[in-house]
Amino acid sequence: MEHVKTHRNISSLLIASLLATSVTLTGCIDAEATDTKAEQKDEVVVSIPVEATPVTMGDISSSYQTTAILEAKEEAFVVARASGIVEHIFVEEGDYVEKGQVLAQLDKKRYELNLSKARADLTGIEKELSKIKKVYSSKLVSDDTFDKLTAQYEAAKAVLALAELDLRETTITAPISGYIAERNAKVGNLTESFQRERMFHIVQQKALQGIVYLPESEMASISAKQNASLKIAALGNATVSGYVERISPVVDATTGTFKVTLTVPNTNGRLKAGMFSEVSIDYDTHANATLLPRKALLTIDDQTSVFVVEEGVAKKLDVTTGFENGEFIEITNGLTGSETVVTVGHHNLKDASPVEIVNS
Repeated sequence: MEHVKTHRNISSLLIASLLATSVTLTGCIDAEATDTKAEQKDEVVVSIPVEATPVTMGDISSSYQTTAILEAKEEAFVVARASGIVEHIFVEEGDYVEKGQVLAQLDKKRYELNLSKARADLTGIEKELSKIKKVYSSKLVSDDTFDKLTAQYEAAKAVLALAELDLRETTITAPISGYIAERNAKVGNLTESFQRERMFHIVQQKALQGIVYLPESEMASISAKQNASLKIAALGNATVSGYVERISPVVDATTGTFKVTLTVPNTNGRLKAGMFSEVSIDYDTHANATLLPRKALLTIDDQTSVFVVEEGVAKKLDVTTGFENGEFIEITNGLTGSETVVTVGHHNLKDASPVEIVNS
């Protein structure tokens, strides 16, 4: 009986040992499988989609932005000097006229009569003075009589000259060449009603000008003949070129600004006085500069950086900037000019992040 019990005990121990070994092996196999799956998950790399652009080379200028209303460089307000009725008008608004061209004609009958009278008066005095001179040499006429007649002769000549001038002024002519911007005169009007109101307004638009006021801090950066570009809203934001013609030597103490006059050539006649423009005055130009879109830059704690893409990885580089113009900015240090730089999606990137360029 004891032998049987001993055999049963040994059998129970063997079974228990086998069960324990089986559980241990199963646990090891499950652990190894779990580790393999974890390693497979770690090997999956997710690339971040970004937009990128190659670095470009080109010219960039430092400029000051402001606005201006285009004005006629030369203009004239024509007012009648003679008084009379307007008989004829020879031009209309929009017409181009040359200097000296007849614009209107006043009634000149009264002035012609005044001229005839002045001529007759002068002729009578000339004849009388001629007779007096013959006897004056013989001392038959007093010095006082001769002097008075001589003075009357000079006065008559002046009256004749004034009568001729008055007659000429009944013909209204253009004082400058340009376009008729405004015509207020009408046939039948009395010119006395235009003593305060101009009959015609003439503007010369072969070259226009723009007046801008810059802060005094910019005075050291600007000089005559500097280039300027003007974006004209009325022409579909077309850009035209101009230049600095004059710079005021004084600063307005109330505004802290100084006056700058720009000249804008208008050879094709597209520009009109009164047009609104956005002005950019160029201070200096860097040729063959390294250029990036402004949106590619990241600035944190006064340090500017960009992300460049190298073999599918975004690498963060610190850069130094220079001139800024519109949407582009100059990179003076940190790039060689051959890089591709992230422009969209870089705000959430970290150095060495895997990326995929997905430009639209």
